[in-house]
Amino acid sequence: MRHIHVRERHYSPTAGELANRKRGQAVPGRIARRSDQISPIERESADVIVDCHIHLYGERDRVREQTDDLLRYGDRLGIEKFIVCLGPQLIHRPDAERIEADTEYVLAAMEHAPGRIEGLVYGSGNHVDKSLELMERYIANGPMRGVKLWVCRRCSDPELDPIAEYAAELDVPILQHSYWRCGEPLQGETEPHDMVALARRHPRTRFLMAHCGGNWEKGIRAVAHQPNVSVDVCGGDPEAGQTEYGVEYLGADRVLYGSDASGRSLASQLAKVIGAEISDADRRRVLGDNAVAMFGL
Repeated sequence: MRHIHVRERHYSPTAGELANRKRGQAVPGRIARRSDQISPIERESADVIVDCHIHLYGERDRVREQTDDLLRYGDRLGIEKFIVCLGPQLIHRPDAERIEADTEYVLAAMEHAPGRIEGLVYGSGNHVDKSLELMERYIANGPMRGVKLWVCRRCSDPELDPIAEYAAELDVPILQHSYWRCGEPLQGETEPHDMVALARRHPRTRFLMAHCGGNWEKGIRAVAHQPNVSVDVCGGDPEAGQTEYGVEYLGADRVLYGSDASGRSLASQLAKVIGAEISDADRRRVLGDNAVAMFGL
């Protein structure tokens, strides 16, 4: 297995440079880390690590500094790419102006760190026309990799069908917040059974159910029979067994690593996968290969 070399921030190597590295040749003008600076995670766990679920909380006008902070912590853990969504503050049931502004906030992070930050359009079942407009502007004609749906309207509502249909046309996934809570859900919050209802209506669309549905044992079982739904292991406590459970019930190709940072730490969520009792091949899929395939990286 090849080693990962996390590069100087904001730099994405060419195919030729990667080939030179494999042959042991120097890459002119670039700073390579010494072997003693490569973390154990990098040496042992994956060809590439992609965090598929990231938020940049903070002040809207400090997106560059917040992006730099994220990359600095990611470099320490060998995380190569980050999929960023939503805005600097999480607002339930946002208006159309908010989802546009938050999408542009993510775009600013992408422009600041090309090759390291990838972004998702903020979609809303309450503002379908605006969502479709943003998908056309920033996915069909732009650099973004998919759609994020958060707490707004349960995704089982047919109002979301145009968003799911357009995602299939664009061949991009939908990352859907989903949470089974002990008490009452938030107004408009999606639960795993809503995820299944939408996915059944749109078998050509690829869905990623965030947080394994909150209650991860129930959530994983709820979507196991729905082949176009994958899960990420982000958020929640760093419990042992979550990744293994997902791989057992869904197969390794339908489980993705994500952290939910800045709400959770990168390291605690990465530990769910690094410490999982699964094969090295499955660990590579969960840590990066599945995200590369799903988001077209």
